[in-house]
Amino acid sequence: MSELNHAEKFIIKKLKEKGGKLNYKDLQTQCQDEFEGVRLILKKLKEKGIVEYEGMIPSFSAEIELIKDI
Repeated sequence: MSELNHAEKFIIKKLKEKGGKLNYKDLQTQCQDEFEGVRLILKKLKEKGIVEYEGMIPSFSAEIELIKDI
């Protein structure tokens, strides 16, 4: 697996803090001061098999789940 960038690590950290699950809207709010492009980053994490959510790109009401602890 390729090395994770700052934004990917930040999202994983936030998911771990919330027990491995977080609503997209809440995650977006927590990330907004750090970086932009949360949906694209989540898509990359899903492709790496680290997170799971319904669909190809998370919707505003999607539940993001950490499925692989890094």
